[in-house]
Formats: sequence, structure tokens, C-alpha cells
Amino acid sequence: MDLTERHQAVLRAVVDHYVATAEPVGSRTLVEEYQLKVSPATIRHAMGYLEKAGLLYQPHTSAGRIPSDSGYRLYVNHLLQPSTDLTTQAQALLAGQTYTVAASVEAVLRGAARLLATLSGYIILVTVSQPTTGHLRHLQLIPVNPQRVALIAVLDGGRTESTLLDLSPTEETEPWLEEATQLLSNFLNHHLHGRPLQDLAHLDWATLNQEFAGYADLARRVIQHLQAWGQEDSGVDLLVSGLAEVLRRQPEFSQLEKLQVIMDALEGETSQVRSVLCQGSTAQQPLQVLIGTENPLAAMKACSLVSARYHQSGAPAGRIGLLGPTRMSYDRVIPLVQAAAQHLSTVLSQPA
Repeated sequence: MDLTERHQAVLRAVVDHYVATAEPVGSRTLVEEYQLKVSPATIRHAMGYLEKAGLLYQPHTSAGRIPSDSGYRLYVNHLLQPSTDLTTQAQALLAGQTYTVAASVEAVLRGAARLLATLSGYIILVTVSQPTTGHLRHLQLIPVNPQRVALIAVLDGGRTESTLLDLSPTEETEPWLEEATQLLSNFLNHHLHGRPLQDLAHLDWATLNQEFAGYADLARRVIQHLQAWGQEDSGVDLLVSGLAEVLRRQPEFSQLEKLQVIMDALEGETSQVRSVLCQGSTAQQPLQVLIGTENPLAAMKACSLVSARYHQSGAPAGRIGLLGPTRMSYDRVIPLVQAAAQHLSTVLSQPA
């Protein structure tokens, strides 16, 4: 749609005013607050044109105008001027987050989601891919007592698994157990690091050094647990953060029943929400903005969803999204989501 510079200025001003106040705006207010340097009558004419074009509408006969979903879409596609203040703050706070070496993917995602919810005042949704296998990053065998050893393994993305293994009588070699398990840990790390866990069934046991012959059964049980963990889901599906923030800070959800519709969808329609979050996602379009009725899920048609893909070691790992009313600060939200996605990609791609 071709709009004159005046039409664009008026549409931008209406969007900015409604985002800031949640109130319809009239021509006189626009002239006074946005220095449009024309008469209210000229602004009324421009608003009338935008209304006929479906970009603005009057919620009540005596009210001013507010943006329609189409108005927001044109604004996002062509008139948006990204803000950097919140993005800079978010980048600094995200960079300041610290994680232990063994921090799980879920812990990293939850930390970023909580921070994003606090900064934005909106609901944060995060998905993670569900791998059918994984790779070993590190393992450690630690004696608990003369009859039992703890196995701790770090898999892709810092995911950790652990179990207790009972030793056979021939493996109980106190006081040499601690030294032997450390040597066996080093041996297995050397041969298994970075390997797909599903391939461990094909190991050539003839290569096992003679010095570990007495622990061959223990090593086999370690491999069996690693294979099993590699076939398990990480347990992370859809993480949700910020429900309290959106209830407290967004007037559209000041009535609990309105938020309840969203909560019911997030709790009872998880697979559909995940599908919406990933809708239209391509390598060429890592950022996705769905506005109002563009959302296929009925509970989300009064909302906008801004999401971006994050990566792990160069491969797509999931999406982080921000869900709120269509009256959201797109100029602040879009770069904020992009900053969070970049942060996750950086953290999750660090070597374990």
C-alpha cells in the first residue's frame, strides 16, 4: 500500500500513542503531542483515509482511533525504527548471567526467559528441540563407597545425567578404587568424547587396555547408561515465564479471566502453541512476528507473538518468543528478542 509521508507520520503517531497509553487518540492530541505541523482538520482527513484503508478504526463512535492488526503489520514492516536503549540493557544483563559448567540447557533457557519477562513485561515462551540422540561431552566416575560408584555424564548443551553403579566383588579394589575409577574415566573420555551415543553399541572392546580388564563389566554398564540417556528427551518442551508480569503491567490482562484464556492455552494446548511459535520459521527468516488474527490459535488472536531462532553449535536448537497484546512496543520488543536469541546461541555453543 502506497502511503504519503503524512499518512505514514500519522499512522506512526497513532501506534506510538496507543502503545504508550492504551487509549484511542484524536487529531488534536496528535497535533499537540507529535509536532505534526499541520492543522487538526488535516490530521482528521489523514486519519479518515487510514481508517478507510483498514489501518485504523474507532472502537466507539465518540472515540478517537486505534491501530488495526493491518495497521500494526504495516508499521512493523515499513515504519518501525528499532530502539536500542532496552536492547543495550538486555545485552549487558544477559552477558552478566553466570552459569556453572554443568548448567543444563533448561537452566540457561529459564534464566534468559525470566530476565526477558522482567525487562519487557510480557509472557516469554521458549522451545527446545527434542533430540533422538546426543553426544558425550564429559563423564566422571566417583567412588561413593567400596561397593558403589557414581557415574556423572555431561551431554549436549550441558545437560547432565547421573546414576549409581554397584561394583562386583572383583571390582572392589579398595584402596585402589579411587585411582582406578579416575584412570577409567580418563580412558573413556579419551575414546568417547564427542561421539554420538547411539554409536556406542558398536565399540570394539578388543581395544580396551589390559590395565582395565578388571573393570570391563563396569565400563560396559557405563556405556549402556550413556546409550539410554542418549535416547531420552531432555525433558524440556515449552518453557513459560512472565505471567505475573503481564498481569501486573498490561491493562489488557488486568482482568484475570482474560489472562486465563492464555493460561489455559499454554497449559492445555502446548503442542499447538509450539507449532504457532515455529510457524513460518526458515533459515532465511529467523525472526517471526505474528500480529493478532495472524495467529492461528484462537486464544492468541488478541495477541502478538515475536520470536527468533537460537542455535547450538551452529545448528537450530529452538525458539524464544515474546507474547503480549497487539498493543506492544514493537520497536523495543523485536531487538530485545533478537538479543536474547543471540545470547542463547552464544552460551549454548560454548564447549562443555
